[in-house]
Amino acid sequence: METIDFKDSHKIISSTLSNHKNTINNAERKELIKEAVNNNECMVSKCGALATWTPPDSTGRSPKDTLLVKRPQSQIYIDWNSPNNLPITDRVFDSIFEDAINYIEKSKKIYVNEKVIGADINYALPVKVITNRALTSVFADNMFRPVPEDIKQSCFNNKVFYLIALPYDKLDKEKYEWNLRKLPNGETTDKIVVIDFDRRLGIVIGSAYLGSVKKLMFTVMNYYLPFENVLPLHCSANEGKDGKTALILGLSGTGKTTLSADPERSLLGDDEHGWSDNGVANFENGCYAKMVNISSEKEPEIYKAVLHSEYYLNHGAIVENAMIYPNGDFDFEDIRLTENSRASYPLYFLNNIKESSTGGHPSTILFLTADAYGVLPPISKLTREQAMLWFLMGYTSKLAGTETGIVEPTVTFSRFFGQPFMPALPKIYAKMLGNKMEKYNTTVFLINTGWTGGKFGEGERISLKHTRAMVEAALNGDLNDVEYVHDKRFHVNIPKSCPDVPVKILFPENTWKDKDEYNKTADFLAQEFSATFDNSYSKNDIDPEIIRNCPGK
Repeated sequence: METIDFKDSHKIISSTLSNHKNTINNAERKELIKEAVNNNECMVSKCGALATWTPPDSTGRSPKDTLLVKRPQSQIYIDWNSPNNLPITDRVFDSIFEDAINYIEKSKKIYVNEKVIGADINYALPVKVITNRALTSVFADNMFRPVPEDIKQSCFNNKVFYLIALPYDKLDKEKYEWNLRKLPNGETTDKIVVIDFDRRLGIVIGSAYLGSVKKLMFTVMNYYLPFENVLPLHCSANEGKDGKTALILGLSGTGKTTLSADPERSLLGDDEHGWSDNGVANFENGCYAKMVNISSEKEPEIYKAVLHSEYYLNHGAIVENAMIYPNGDFDFEDIRLTENSRASYPLYFLNNIKESSTGGHPSTILFLTADAYGVLPPISKLTREQAMLWFLMGYTSKLAGTETGIVEPTVTFSRFFGQPFMPALPKIYAKMLGNKMEKYNTTVFLINTGWTGGKFGEGERISLKHTRAMVEAALNGDLNDVEYVHDKRFHVNIPKSCPDVPVKILFPENTWKDKDEYNKTADFLAQEFSATFDNSYSKNDIDPEIIRNCPGK
C-alpha cells in the first residue's frame, strides 16, 4: 500500500469493510454476547456477567504506548510539554494504519458498532468502532450511546470518528525498531494506542485492556470540545431533588465513586462529562468501575449492576481481570492478577439514574483530594482564581503500599484531575472553567477525604460520616452564609462551622498534637505545590492572580 493521504483514510476503511467476507454491522446486543462466548473471548459467570482475562501486560493503560500524531493543523493546540502527550510522525502513523488494514483483511470476522459519544445532541460525536473481537464490540455497546434520530443537529454531524481496535494483534517489532519506544529490556514495543485528531482516526493494536478504547474516545472529546465552547471534565455528575446539578472531580482513591452514588441524588454519569451553554451532559452510556474489594455493603448499586443474579444470564456486564472460582463466583479481594479489576455495564443497570444523562449548569463543583499529610482542611471554599489553580494542579496523595516501592505518602499532581486524557494546552481548560464559573455563578469547594490529626501512619482517615455531612452542606447551601477564615499558606477559605461536623477538625492544625511538626509538614506540601507549578507552567501563560493563589507562593 502506498503512503496514505489522510483525506482517503475513511474511504479505505469503508472499502475494506465492504470487501470483507464477514463484516457484522450493528449486531443486536444479545447476538454480540453470544458471539463473544462462542469465540471463547469470555465465559459466563454464575451471575451472568461475562468474565474475561487479558495478558499480564494489558491489565491497565499503557501510557508510554499512547501517542498523538503531530500535524501542522493540530500541533499548535496540544501541550507537547506534558509527559503524557507523546508525538508520532505522520509517516509512522501511515505505516501503522497500513498494518491495521492488513489485520482487518485477515480477520475471520469484523464487528462494527455505530455509536455516539455525548448525551447532548448539540455536540454528540458519531464514532464507528471497528474490531475483530466480539467482546470489544459488547464493551462499545455498554459504554457508548445509540445514534439519536436527530444527529443532524450535532456540530459533529458528518464528522465521524473511526476507531479501529485490534486488541490481540501485535505490531512487528523489527519494522518499528527505529520509530517507536523501546522497552527497558531493549525490545521495541508491540502495542500502540494512537490518535490522529486531524484524520478523525484512532487505532488500538496489542492492548487488550478494554479501558484503552474508552480512554481513547475520552481524549478525543477532550481535544475537540473546547473548539465548540464545551468544557470537558473528568468527573461524576448528579442531580438533587431540587433539580440542581453537582460535579465531583477527584483522582483514584479520593472517594469520587462513593460520594457520587448518593441515594438522594440522581446520577447523570460517573466519569466523563461536558459543560456547555446548555448545561452538563454525560459522554457515555455506561460505567467502567473498579472492582477491587467491592461488596454489596460498600457499593450496593455497582455490586447489583454487575452481579445481577444467576437467573439473569448473559446480561452483558463485563468483568475484566477478577479472580473467579470454579463454581463461577468472583473474588474481588484477590488481587493476584491485578488491583485494577474492572467491570463495564450500561447506565440503565443502575437504579438511581437520570435517563437523559443531562442536567443544568452546576450550582456546585467539588474537588476531591486525599491528603495523606493531614494538613489540608477537610472542606474549604475556593474563589474563581483559587478554583482555577487547584484545577490546574489536581492534587492528591498516593499511599504507602499501593504501589511497589512506595513506603511513605507520595505527592501526586494530575492537572484537571485527569492529565493523561487532556491533550490541549492547559490554559485552555483553566480559562474555560473560570469563565463558566463566573457566567453561571458556580461555587467550588475543595473536599479533603484524607487524614486528620497527623499524616498517614500517625493520624486517622477523616470520617466518611463527616465527609458526607460536609458534602451535603456544600450542596444544599448551608455553607453560603457562614464565616470563613483565609488560610494564607494554602490560599483556601475555611468555614468556621459546618452542620454535623466538629469545629475542631475543620482546622487541621487543631487536630495535631505537635504543632511544630504540623507546620513543618504543611510547609513541605506547600513547597511541593510551588515547585510543581513552576516546572509545569509558564508564567506568561497563566494569569498572575491564579499564580498568587498557588500554595507556597
